[in-house]
Amino acid sequence: MNIIKTLLAGFDEVGLRDQIIKALKRIRDPEIPVNIYDLGLIYELNVDRYGQVDIRMTLTTPNCPMAQTFPAQVATAVKQVAGVAKVNMELVWDPPWSVSRVSEVAKLEMGVI
Repeated sequence: MNIIKTLLAGFDEVGLRDQIIKALKRIRDPEIPVNIYDLGLIYELNVDRYGQVDIRMTLTTPNCPMAQTFPAQVATAVKQVAGVAKVNMELVWDPPWSVSRVSEVAKLEMGVI
């Protein structure tokens, strides 16, 4: 068995994805005291067997003062997860974020339910 197959044999994409989600849940939106994952700011999260992570995210508003720096902060946090080799971030505005994207957990935390 070659070295790449040996390394990949023990790789757990699902476990890595779970660890990335935990890292995302430690990041709070600067304007709303809820983590960005439960707030629904992460539109897409893909992890491949080589540890490459692709994230499509948005912010609560295009006028957010953190728009220029927040995605880089998210990428830095994800890069710190063991097993992550590369992070590709894409900030998107379509579809626009809305409260309907907020998880039930976050709604409870915000007192919306």
